[in-house]
Amino acid sequence: MAYRIIGLIFLSMISDILSQCYNGHLYGAKIEKKKLNFTQIAGQVGYAVQEYDVTTQDSYILKLFHIPGDKTKPVLLMHGAIDSADTFIIRGNTSLAVTLARAGYDVWIGNVRGNRYARRHVYLDPDGDLEFWDFSFHEYGIYDLPAIIDFILEQTGEKNLSAIGHSQGNTNFLVLGATRPEYNEKVNLLIALSPMCFLNNVKNVVSLMIRLSPMLEFIYTLAGREEFLGDDTALGHLFRSFCGCKSSYGGCAYGIFFPIAGSDPNEIESDFFPTIVAHYPAGTSKKNAVHISQNAIHTNFTYYDYGLRNIDVYNARTPPVYDLSKVTMKVALFAGENDQISTLKDVKLLRSRLPNVVEYKIVDHKRFNHIDAVWGRNVHKYLFPDILKVLETYR
Repeated sequence: MAYRIIGLIFLSMISDILSQCYNGHLYGAKIEKKKLNFTQIAGQVGYAVQEYDVTTQDSYILKLFHIPGDKTKPVLLMHGAIDSADTFIIRGNTSLAVTLARAGYDVWIGNVRGNRYARRHVYLDPDGDLEFWDFSFHEYGIYDLPAIIDFILEQTGEKNLSAIGHSQGNTNFLVLGATRPEYNEKVNLLIALSPMCFLNNVKNVVSLMIRLSPMLEFIYTLAGREEFLGDDTALGHLFRSFCGCKSSYGGCAYGIFFPIAGSDPNEIESDFFPTIVAHYPAGTSKKNAVHISQNAIHTNFTYYDYGLRNIDVYNARTPPVYDLSKVTMKVALFAGENDQISTLKDVKLLRSRLPNVVEYKIVDHKRFNHIDAVWGRNVHKYLFPDILKVLETYR
């Protein structure tokens, strides 16, 4: 009976917040207007954006954004899990994309298959063909990145580019370097912000989520759903309905984002929070979410585990391990003491496995966590100068 009463109270609280969000105000807060896309946000701060469609070897169509600059200084930005290119521009004038453009770089911002800018395929329908969603970060690395990199190099006439990844954006580069080693020569430098590879020491809520992932996979499979947290999915709509207004900051920032990523309310403030929710999450596949959790469960950086099908796929009972010794591109690692996902222990383990780490920096901000690197209010002051310095050092 006690659990039932608590449940009713919880449902009542959710209903009350949703009602006030839909009414458009609570303590004077208004619902965030319909989100602008990447090009529109850049235009608001004075930058014209070129948009390109890049088709991968296996026929996915990815949107690539370009803020033109010095063609001899191309930089590719790659977003993290369930995210999109928007993450690098939503802070406007103080965002990483604008900071790099202002410094004269030729800035390219990519998207991986399955997010809001890459829900297209030459012949598969993401709404009708489950096969469309049969991918994880493995395909991001072996198909999406090569297509994007080759396109940029063709456009600029350069032999290589620099790259900046956030979270799983770095995982993709590690897969690329390990499985298609010829691309190590095409990436002059990877600046890895909150790099996600090993998940052996994840904390608190993240650890619980990983333990519950098999149940999530079962529910999604039973329901015949393969898209995870996309804009038009039921879970995506529910999330934005609950967290999309300023009044939900306490419940969503302190109840969801901070326990998962690390708490830093001075960097992720209540006024900006609805903007984050308007753009994140941007969608991925169930398989990608499962692959991430498998790496944590296996305490290693492995290919996707198909269980009993491993014999057919890999000719082995267990999935192979990505060989990080083949990732010979220069890598600069940026980590945070307060990161609940890319913990210092796991980043140090990654550092020990990579053969060409040229910089390792613990960000000089005690509360710096997994999301501050892209959404933090003051990262343009305490993080971006170091990024620019590393870029110039290893040109």
